[in-house]
Amino acid sequence: MARALVVAIIGAESTGKTTLATELRDALAAEGRSVALVAEHLREWCDRYERTPLRTEQIQIAEEQSRLIEAAAARHEIVIADTTALMTAVYSETVFGDTSLYAQAVIAHRRCNVSLLTAIDLPWLADGLQRSGAHVREPVDALIRTALQRAELPYAVVTGSGPLRLASALQAVRHALQVPSAEHEAAANPRWRWVCERCGDPDCERHLLPPTSPLR
Repeated sequence: MARALVVAIIGAESTGKTTLATELRDALAAEGRSVALVAEHLREWCDRYERTPLRTEQIQIAEEQSRLIEAAAARHEIVIADTTALMTAVYSETVFGDTSLYAQAVIAHRRCNVSLLTAIDLPWLADGLQRSGAHVREPVDALIRTALQRAELPYAVVTGSGPLRLASALQAVRHALQVPSAEHEAAANPRWRWVCERCGDPDCERHLLPPTSPLR
């Protein structure tokens, strides 16, 4: 089997990552592709232990997320990852002031061919242990962008709601699927960078209304 295309969905809490991951999986599978969805291991961990992890437990969560992605990539054409170890590193810094997980998280994230950053343009919704509050979304979003840019990891910002959000994500994924397979083999970093379908300002989705068309 050729090297799998790995799509990472990252973003602050309550920005539709899990919904988008499921919709992407379904849309691509409907085209006859072999697609795996790797769920967020942190969510499963919190459900199992009925608490949030301690600082010392974060590294195991990050490592397991990466392991699950690699295992799925060995068996499928496309892997949709509902977050990567990079998000664990971001939350470790946010909650514990711990930046020690970034180095390994960046190495793991380089395996991803497409990084989709979900914009903070959706209403915040509570979700038990998984969410801290709307006030943390902008700081977390800023940390994610900083980590991606510092590591020179290309990413696409996904905006809009409902079908528009899915269309925005599919546009980036289909672009990557058109890249010759030799470049997939060589590129831990894709050779493209699409920040927004409307302009080149990575912060534009915070100040403009959602697009009325996925191609606008």
